[in-house]
Amino acid sequence: MKAKPADDLKAAHEDIEELRALVQEFVRRFGLLVTRQTPCGFPVSPSYAHALMLLIRRTGEGLVTLQSDLASGLGIDKSNVARLCERMVKAGHAVQSVPPADGRSRLMTLTAKGTRVAQRIEQGSRDRFSIVATNIPKRKRRAVIASLADLNAAVVSIAEGEDS
Repeated sequence: MKAKPADDLKAAHEDIEELRALVQEFVRRFGLLVTRQTPCGFPVSPSYAHALMLLIRRTGEGLVTLQSDLASGLGIDKSNVARLCERMVKAGHAVQSVPPADGRSRLMTLTAKGTRVAQRIEQGSRDRFSIVATNIPKRKRRAVIASLADLNAAVVSIAEGEDS
């Protein structure tokens, strides 16, 4: 017997509510709502930590990073990324310069101090995720990772639709 459209709609609604509740619970329990420290305990905001990690990764890949690259990579707007970059400069973790090709852009580069902080945050993140991963049953780990990849892809597709 075929499912009725009303049953399909009810099941979809239940799935949506369960997904919503689980994502919200994860955000809360992982510590993502704390704005003064990272979930792994560093005394900087999560956006600041992610900016440092993005800068160190891009530097390691031989890429230069403009403020606009940070905004895109972090999913934040220009004014927020400008304030974030200013805080990194004030803390001595990064320097800003104007690239010769475009006088309006701002090139962000980690200082030696910023590199050390970024490396410590990277290691703290790896340590925390190692603990999380080992607490997921081994037989389910790949499925959890695949589900998160699907969730990220869904969120990206929504964001791309909003940009159109």
